[in-house]
Amino acid sequence: MSLHYYPFVNRMIKLSGLRKTVSVSNSQIHKALFEKPFITVSREPGSGGALIAQKVAEKLGFELIDKQIIEQIAKSTRKRKIIIRGIDEKARTSIEDLVHSFLNRDYVSDYKYIVELSKVILTYAHKGHVVILGRGANFITPDSKGLHVRITAPVEIRRIRAIKFDNLTAREARENIYKREKDRVNFIKRYFKKDAKRSSYYDLVVNTAYLNLDDAADLIVEAFYKKFSKAERYLGLFKG
Repeated sequence: MSLHYYPFVNRMIKLSGLRKTVSVSNSQIHKALFEKPFITVSREPGSGGALIAQKVAEKLGFELIDKQIIEQIAKSTRKRKIIIRGIDEKARTSIEDLVHSFLNRDYVSDYKYIVELSKVILTYAHKGHVVILGRGANFITPDSKGLHVRITAPVEIRRIRAIKFDNLTAREARENIYKREKDRVNFIKRYFKKDAKRSSYYDLVVNTAYLNLDDAADLIVEAFYKKFSKAERYLGLFKG
């Protein structure tokens, strides 16, 4: 799907400017910009979060938003997808950013990446009826218009799954889980100043230690139905 987010960004800026001159609340802005609800899924490596997000999208007839984010950022920054994929959900220090900006002509600064990431995620959220995977989407989008979910599992179970499904040795699985988890946690901490593991940032935390993927997806779908009434779920459905 070709994503055109500039009209949405312009509308958001216009509404934000309007707020300065008249009494316009955040809830009014969110209602104007986000007619259809959406779901964000944060996940620990090996918890099954990506597959669960896909199943939730299928059960609700929503679009799963994952690789599209990289494609859209690559398009807007005019960089190759492999470049964007290399920095996706990873934190960088200011020194690293400065050094790479001088030495690598293909480098994308963390500021540019976060700005473009926010634009893309907000536009997909505005589109509605989507399941957005990872990348701090719950910290970018409004709480009132999205169901924010965290998928977790004990680390030993996640390592066993990595060994079984990713065909890794015990050592490789341990290192893989540790590195990916560290990258994601540091990414959220650096750019959103939040602790990704804090349960109060989510509407629902699902522990997949004893749940299969379908059961976990069903819980999320049920929570979505509970948070949004039928009218809210289908508001704007026939507006395009």
